[in-house]
Amino acid sequence: MGSTFNSSSSSDSYDLSFKILFIGDAGVGKSSLILSFDSSSEQKENLPPTIGVDFRIKIFTVGGKTLKFTIWDTAGQEKFKTLTPFYYRDAHGIILVYDVTRRETLTNLTNIWSKELMQYSTNQKFIRVLVGNKVDKESERVVTKEEGTALAKELGCLFFECSAKTGENVEKCFEELALKMLTDPILLELGSKDVNKANKNTQVYGAPPGGGGCGCG
Repeated sequence: MGSTFNSSSSSDSYDLSFKILFIGDAGVGKSSLILSFDSSSEQKENLPPTIGVDFRIKIFTVGGKTLKFTIWDTAGQEKFKTLTPFYYRDAHGIILVYDVTRRETLTNLTNIWSKELMQYSTNQKFIRVLVGNKVDKESERVVTKEEGTALAKELGCLFFECSAKTGENVEKCFEELALKMLTDPILLELGSKDVNKANKNTQVYGAPPGGGGCGCG
């Protein structure tokens, strides 16, 4: 493809800022996929369920641009679903995750999650990615790759089968999402506005010029 994908832990400088939202049932591995993408994290399996919403910030370079992804990890439990409408707001990318060993998690993407997405998303343009996780458990698979491909086509999504455990296709998933965003003028404008907003807030609320400021701890 000719693109470079370099991860960085520095948040000092980036060209574009995007909000990425993970949705799907509890236990499909949303948190594990995010941690697999974050190379600084070692624990990728057997994570406790996310309570409400958690998020991580990842800085990386792809397609000649340095991007800041603020990645929101929503809880999949039914009792927390009243929290999710707010978190759809202003999302630039949505990653819908199912577990290839649990057919109901695929069905729920169609019957529940995709409908919520269309109801609550406030961006006119956003990129969707469908991810079938846990392909390392091939002997337990009940959802075929062809079924995932068909749903992705129906929903208008990019599609990847991944393994948070082995890292298979995880980085590629984020890379392709980023590259897709970089081809959309509307998303480029939105990503630039977020960067300008962050810079403005830093100027207003940051320490005074010359390094002065409160020494409070």
